[in-house]
Amino acid sequence: MRRIAHALAVLLIAAAPAAGQSGGESGGEPGEKSAEEGLSLLEEGARIILRSMIGEVEPALKDLHEEMGRALAEMEPAFRDLAAMIGDIRNYHAPEMLPNGDIIIRRKSPAELAVPKTDGEIEL
Repeated sequence: MRRIAHALAVLLIAAAPAAGQSGGESGGEPGEKSAEEGLSLLEEGARIILRSMIGEVEPALKDLHEEMGRALAEMEPAFRDLAAMIGDIRNYHAPEMLPNGDIIIRRKSPAELAVPKTDGEIEL
């Protein structure tokens, strides 16, 4: 976080003289060159800030990735058993929440499974 504060301070200090200059050697509009310089300095400052943030977050993301991989590897057999038990997800209605907070997922009856729902359109 300190790096971000330092980068912002450097950015503001660098942009201040550019904003105070007028015109340029090109003979263009007064302030045109300083505005371009200010924008390029802002762009460079934004890059510095983003690189700093990425550098600070990257180790934590790597650790999270490793932990998630281990957790998924441990849960894989349970997920396979659950998938075998459930079968095709289209055999079930959407989940419902009861007034007491329980969530139920009702299995469709054989009659509901046999009749495809059409809204007058044919899916191609």
